[in-house]
Amino acid sequence: MMTISNDSSNFEAMRHAMVVSQLRTTAVSDQRVVAAMARVPREVFAPEALRPVAYRDGTLDLGQGRAINLPMATGRLLTEAFLEAGDRVLLIGAATGYAAVLLAEIVAEVVAVEERSDLLAVARTQLAGEGKVTLVEGPLNAGHAAAAPYDVLMIDGAVEELPAALVEQVKVGGRIVTGLVENGVTRLASGRRTEGGHGVRAFADAECTVLPGFARPRAFQF
Repeated sequence: MMTISNDSSNFEAMRHAMVVSQLRTTAVSDQRVVAAMARVPREVFAPEALRPVAYRDGTLDLGQGRAINLPMATGRLLTEAFLEAGDRVLLIGAATGYAAVLLAEIVAEVVAVEERSDLLAVARTQLAGEGKVTLVEGPLNAGHAAAAPYDVLMIDGAVEELPAALVEQVKVGGRIVTGLVENGVTRLASGRRTEGGHGVRAFADAECTVLPGFARPRAFQF
């Protein structure tokens, strides 16, 4: 398991305030998720300059168009995944590893995909010794078919289009949670893999970091 070191009671107070004001008020109702987010130090996954604001109600900029998702969005996605202790989860958009650690508090195995080597370097440091998490470097929209099938697909960010290549790595009947970009608005959505494909339904409008590589092909115009 990840060893947590936090010498600052100030961070602990801010983490408690996040739980009270951002999670419990926004239907993050799975107590395992709440407990994990109350325990895991979000600040160590943030760039050093942003650690003082690690618990604000917003994303944390990682540069080059990437960000750590805001706590409520990640918390709601984890809650709506209806996680089970024996689940194997494919996490897309691992970034610096925060969501992967939260998942590892609850499920049996996490395969976390990230395409930026600099972010993965941080994740590897923070997840050192965490035996439940496998970090994979590669395109976010490709997933990791070598370890499929998965019980759950979690995309910790918003996408315009959910690629068939990712859906096919989920067991039939498996759960899918993701952010969606629809007409410029980000929403959180959940659903299932079906025999013929998948179905997801938005359950909340929410700010959500947009991930690269998932743009819907634009229709040709004369």
